Amino acid sequence: MTISEVSKKFNISKDTLRYYERIGLIPHVGRNKSKIRDYREEDCNWIEFIKCMRNAGLPIDVLIDYVRLFMQGDDTIEARKNLLIEQRKYLIERIEVMKKTLERLDYKISVYEKIVVEKERSLRRDSLYIK
Repeated sequence: MTISEVSKKFNISKDTLRYYERIGLIPHVGRNKSKIRDYREEDCNWIEFIKCMRNAGLPIDVLIDYVRLFMQGDDTIEARKNLLIEQRKYLIERIEVMKKTLERLDYKISVYEKIVVEKERSLRRDSLYIK
């Protein structure tokens, strides 16, 4: 696949794809005879993984470490697992903070909804007196 096709498929800019390649998040993207990037399924799997992890809030440097460890082979399986476990802990903490934020937003919205209902009641009462 070309960089344009991959960009569309994953909704990631071409610049971002080039950046990910440059910093080692997408290891060894091949080139065709014309020296144009030729993304294989394995490359797309890395992109999908990176996008998922970034959406979960994992920092770029953690992902770089993960890919570096992966490229070193099976001797790093435990280190990779521990890295992911640590990131999972951070994600759980973030989810809890977000749940509390959502509860706060829901509360604030309900307060505004009560205000609107009261205003409407007041307007109805006032309109009865105008007649």
